[in-house]
Amino acid sequence: MKITNHLAARLLKIARFIGIGIAVGLGSFIFLFPQLYNCTTIRFSDFTPVTEKLFISPTFKTNHQKVLQRIIKRAERRVELFYSGKISQPTIIVCTDPSEYRRYCNSTEGAGCSLGTPWGSTYIVLNVQDLNVDVVSHEMSHIELFTRLGWWQTTTQIPQWFNEGLALMLDKRFVTNTDALGRYLDYMDEWLIYTGGGQQILELEAITSVKDFFGGSEKQVMLGYMTSGLEVSYWLLNSREKGVDRLIQEMKNGKKFKEAYQQAGKTGGLNSRLSDIPPNPLRRPSLEVK
Repeated sequence: MKITNHLAARLLKIARFIGIGIAVGLGSFIFLFPQLYNCTTIRFSDFTPVTEKLFISPTFKTNHQKVLQRIIKRAERRVELFYSGKISQPTIIVCTDPSEYRRYCNSTEGAGCSLGTPWGSTYIVLNVQDLNVDVVSHEMSHIELFTRLGWWQTTTQIPQWFNEGLALMLDKRFVTNTDALGRYLDYMDEWLIYTGGGQQILELEAITSVKDFFGGSEKQVMLGYMTSGLEVSYWLLNSREKGVDRLIQEMKNGKKFKEAYQQAGKTGGLNSRLSDIPPNPLRRPSLEVK
C-alpha cells in the first residue's frame, strides 16, 4: 500500500510538472506570437468557415463568397503551373477591417501576409480591400516554397529577396509580361526607374532578412521588390522553367541555397544569347549573390 501511494504521489507530481510546463509554453506562445496563435485558433473565433481551409470575417458580404472562391482557384492554378504542381494547403483567413487584419497579420497595412509554423501549419491572411488574384498568388507562392522546403530551410537559408522575387513571378501587379525574356526586360525598366537609372543600387545582400527587406521606407521596400524581381527573372530566364524545381531538389539533397541557386541557374539557354540582352546589373562582381 505504501509503495502504491508513493508511486501515485510521484505520478501526481510529474503530472503537475507537465501541466505547468504546458501552461507556461502556451502562455509564452500566445505572448510572443499572438498573430500565429490567433490563426491557429481561427475555427474557435467568430469568423465564418466557408470550407475547411477558408474562413471569412463575419462582416464579409455573403454574395461575394463565390467571387472570392473563384479568385482563390485562379491563384491556385498559377501556383500549379509555376511550381509544376501544388502541394501546399494553407488555411486562408479573409479580413474586412484593419483591426481584424492586425489581429491575424500584425499590421494594419498591406494586401496580405503568410505565416508558417515549425510543425507545418500554414496560413494566408488577406485584406478584402485589396483582394485579387495577384495578391493571393503572391502569398500562395510563399507558402508553396515553405511547404516544399520546410520551416527550417526556409527560415534559415532562403534569402528574402529570393522568396519575394519568386512570389513576384506569379504576381502581375508590377510586371504583366509572362514571357521569360519580356518579363526580365520589363523588370529592368522598373528597376531603372526606382534606382534613378542605376545610380542608387540596392545590393541583394542588403535585403536578405525579412527585417532588412521591410524595415525601410515605402520607397526602399519597393526598390527591394524591383531588385528581387530583376534578379529572379534573370535567373529564371537562364535556368528556364525547371530552375525552381532543380533548386528545391538540390536543397533537399543537402546543398546550401547559394550553391543550389548557382547550379540551377547554369542549366539553361541564355549562354548562347547573352550578348543579345542587357546584362543584369546585379551580377557585377561586387554585387554577386552571397
